[in-house]
Amino acid sequence: MDTAAALSAFDQQLRRELPPGDSATAVEREPRLTRHVSTVAHSWQGVVWTDLDESSADAAIAAELSRFTGDYEWKLYSHDQPADLADRLLAAGLVADELEAVMVAEAAEVPDFGPPAGVDIIDATTPEGIVKATDLHERVFGKDMGRLRAQLLAAAPGTLDVVLAVADGEVVCAARTDYYPGTDFAGLWGGGTLEEWRGKGVYKAVVSHRARRAQARGVRYLQVDALPTSEPILRRAGFSKLTTTRPFTARPR
Repeated sequence: MDTAAALSAFDQQLRRELPPGDSATAVEREPRLTRHVSTVAHSWQGVVWTDLDESSADAAIAAELSRFTGDYEWKLYSHDQPADLADRLLAAGLVADELEAVMVAEAAEVPDFGPPAGVDIIDATTPEGIVKATDLHERVFGKDMGRLRAQLLAAAPGTLDVVLAVADGEVVCAARTDYYPGTDFAGLWGGGTLEEWRGKGVYKAVVSHRARRAQARGVRYLQVDALPTSEPILRRAGFSKLTTTRPFTARPR
């Protein structure tokens, strides 16, 4: 994979021109910034792309702080400018979250990995499947997934795949694929696995399964924001690290 070309496509298609995630979200594109603004509480909103420099960054941050009145996120990438943009966001009062690696692979290049014995991979893009997936994520990540559950239940038809790995009737891993109409990308999200099932190839099989489904839909690139626990598995599955990302969040005033 040409990583420079993939990063350029990523910046243009999944940042500058990223389509809205649902009907309640509007995309506002200014010459040096793209933001998503939502009218409902469960939808994501924030800044997804910038083209700033030392003379424009502080004014842009102040303008965003005055614009949003609810939860929002500034999605910062390590190659964004100016180089001290993270420090400027912190100085403005935003809170930094975990650093993640942006991993990308050509869907057709992801190998086929079967699940371990006793595990079935199930397509479950239904309200019941969404509830099971987010319930599993609450167990794995220790966070309330009510907002995500509402967001997924409201997703437009055809923009979401939910996949469950099931053993003896129990969901042991859950993940989803977000499709972005008009782009070359699909996003692989979730991937939460019960602790006792980690290291057995379940997550890798779920990645492979989603790759095949995305490939069948004509998707060229698969993208993952990966925590350190997932990054080595994704590398073995053919993914390359393009950059890193860290969300900076603000709380309602």
